[in-house]
Amino acid sequence: MDRNENVIEVHHVSKLYGLNKTEAVRLMEAGSQKKEVQKKTGVSVALWDINLEIPRGQIFVIIGLSGSGKSTLVRCFNRLNKPTSGSVCFNGRDLSKLSKKELLTFRRNNISMVFQSFGLMSHRDVLGNVAYGLEVKGVSKAEREKKAMEVISMVGLSGWEHQSCKNLSGGMRQRVGIARALANDPDVLLMDEPFSALDPLVRQDMQFELLQIQRKLKKTVIFITHDIDEAFKLGDTVAIMKDGKLVQVDTPEQMSEHPANEYVEAFINNADKSHVLCVHNIMITPKALIQTDDGPEHAIRVMNKNELSTVYVVDKDLHLAGVLTINDALRARKEHLLITDIMEKEIPVVDTDTLVADIMALAASAHYPIAAVGKDGQLKGIVTKAKVLSSLA
Repeated sequence: MDRNENVIEVHHVSKLYGLNKTEAVRLMEAGSQKKEVQKKTGVSVALWDINLEIPRGQIFVIIGLSGSGKSTLVRCFNRLNKPTSGSVCFNGRDLSKLSKKELLTFRRNNISMVFQSFGLMSHRDVLGNVAYGLEVKGVSKAEREKKAMEVISMVGLSGWEHQSCKNLSGGMRQRVGIARALANDPDVLLMDEPFSALDPLVRQDMQFELLQIQRKLKKTVIFITHDIDEAFKLGDTVAIMKDGKLVQVDTPEQMSEHPANEYVEAFINNADKSHVLCVHNIMITPKALIQTDDGPEHAIRVMNKNELSTVYVVDKDLHLAGVLTINDALRARKEHLLITDIMEKEIPVVDTDTLVADIMALAASAHYPIAAVGKDGQLKGIVTKAKVLSSLA
């Protein structure tokens, strides 16, 4: 990937805690595991030889169990953690080379963090919390409140700007936290398990809100979670960590289809695959097609030969025109009708990039397979009820 497309690049980053780091490094380089190294040296290997590229404008999700190193890694991105070795670059510049003043400016202007615990100031109302970062930067009251009101509206809290944060629900307080982070207009938004303390329904709402905000603002979001469903729902790219190491970095779709090892596979087996797989992953090639200028006799012959009771009709460029049933084909032959006069044109159609989760109700009610079409309207495949069900197994 072109360097200009990466907002953050991580090169051979390790983070060790303890006195005997030299021996711990030797053991790790020899292939020892984290627990063994800690037992022999007393050194905790929080991160080991992490190499990572985070594309600009994506939601990049880092997932792992407790102790996997995901939070430690993310705190290297804003230099709250200083790597023992290796480098973290922001827009091509090594963060370790920044002066104290430059680092402060970087944290104020380029990167913001949203915490699980909200971290709101109880003595300030919603507006005061959201505008706080701009106030620290010396922005005038009128300007900072105008900007704060814009992001308050964006996160769905219009009308609550003068409420005390103590009066808000958990979901609303997290919206304030997101608004406060966005008010500074950062390049990167770091989110450390921000929704894990919320009840499931509120959590779903917040996930949807985050997707909407990111699609609108095109911010780079680095999101930490331990929930594979949340990771696959939100992430353009997902990185799985274990014992301070990166195990796999891939799109949810590719990771689901090609897990790097048994550990990743076990993680994925707990995921709702309907929110990962797309129509193009489960569609099949139609056994037969007919064209709009074919006659009913040909259509009947094609269906009989392929043991079908329906057949899809396309034009000469493979654009979907409709579906013809055997009964309608027989009627067309008897009454000397064109198949375009009698075929069904109002048929279920989905884009090949549609998530399986979004077609389940349609698949359940459809009288025949769902047609999958590309952006150009060409028929690419069909989706049967059986394929939808088997994809979830």
